[in-house]
Amino acid sequence: MTLNPARGDGAQDGPGSTSGGTDSPGRQADSALQADSALAAAVTGLMPRARTELAELVAFRSVADPEQFPKSECEGAARWVAGALSAEGFEDVRVFATPDGTESVYGVLPGPEGAPTVLLYAHYDVQPPLDEDAWLTPPFTLTERDGRWYGRGAADCKGGIVMHLTAVRALRAAGGMPPATVKLIAEGSEEQGTGGLQQYAEAHPELLAADTIVIGDTGNFRAGLPTVTASLRGMSGLQITVETLQGNLHSGQFGGAAPDALAALIRLLDSLRDADGGTVIDGLEPGPRWEGLEYPEEDFRSDARVLDGVALTGSGSVADRIWAQPSVTVLGIDCPPVVGATPSVQAKARASVGLRVPPGADTEELTRLLIAHLEAHTPWGARVAVERTGQGQPFSADTTSPAYRAMAGALQTAYDGQEMQIAGQGGSIPLCATLATLYPRAEILLLGLSEPAAQIHAVNESVSPEELERLSLAEALFLRDYALGS
Repeated sequence: MTLNPARGDGAQDGPGSTSGGTDSPGRQADSALQADSALAAAVTGLMPRARTELAELVAFRSVADPEQFPKSECEGAARWVAGALSAEGFEDVRVFATPDGTESVYGVLPGPEGAPTVLLYAHYDVQPPLDEDAWLTPPFTLTERDGRWYGRGAADCKGGIVMHLTAVRALRAAGGMPPATVKLIAEGSEEQGTGGLQQYAEAHPELLAADTIVIGDTGNFRAGLPTVTASLRGMSGLQITVETLQGNLHSGQFGGAAPDALAALIRLLDSLRDADGGTVIDGLEPGPRWEGLEYPEEDFRSDARVLDGVALTGSGSVADRIWAQPSVTVLGIDCPPVVGATPSVQAKARASVGLRVPPGADTEELTRLLIAHLEAHTPWGARVAVERTGQGQPFSADTTSPAYRAMAGALQTAYDGQEMQIAGQGGSIPLCATLATLYPRAEILLLGLSEPAAQIHAVNESVSPEELERLSLAEALFLRDYALGS
């Protein structure tokens, strides 16, 4: 990585960049640039280790669902993180059970007396690999291809754990202990949305208390464009079961009059879309429009890999649709597969549905409206049951705070003078709203490695090593400058 020599003021953008004493401005600038260069060199030197450690972490099939992978895979990943923290000098390292049956990992690296406390967050659990045959390389083997590192969790969010570790190591390599008290928490069930760490934090609020919280689980708007995420949609998960018959029937003997549960479910799910494909929920009022960084439609079509000739769904700007408005997505349907299907009228069908809730709305209220909509639109008097499977509130950040100013300077240095951008995020990190409620005075920043090319949650997920290097440097610069300026 090359720091921009023309940017001689280096870390002076952050609140802790002012040097004391009687040095001339030019000498102060030279000193700041040397300090930045030393950190950059330290991060570059740590990248081979970062790749090795990410490969070790990716090898754990840590999907937090024992029906898909053994629980021992998550336990192994948790103990790997705990071992890395202990080896790095973190104190009070612990692996603790959360109420949803998973484990989180915690450690603290004490800073100087009176120093601010910064909490670093990431999660080690991952999404299922989906169709492993569709991966070009094994999903749980980190593989380098075309300048990127491929593997499930490489970006979301095992790379975030490695980013945090690399930032702390670089600070120590370039000049000693971090000037802040650093807490690190690695969650074990973020992808499942079951809220274990949220519930634990509510019962033990002292554990994660901090002046600033850095959530390493989002990503740049575009690779190479430094971006912080200012808002997150909340989420709610539902399972819908429709029943019409006591058992399946021969479609020739009974089809045409016997109510088909699968057809009823399809009709019910279709009621959640208008003619343009936008989300429809009875009683839902339109929310405010997105104000900020826009998402050009052609860029979105490319990022989302939309097929030629296929229209985008919904109305308004792309940023409105994915960052500021609610959406409902059908995540899965239980029905007979095509191969091996019999000529039968189905007696029972089930679907999993995800609701995304925009900032400013209440997840509980929108979930209530969605359930009422489903019950009202179930056709033919079919029996419907709706089960909640998890939820989290949306989140908005104050981007005018001192921590954001420090991060703006850090990102500008790490990205060779490019200014920090502020974007929304259509996804959900339910813990953010919990932390904002528990610690209302804490500043919460969101960044990470999940830029569009990372294809998180899809097959062939990958991480850019350049993004990992730059963001590790930015986080190290931030920890230094924010702490010294507090």
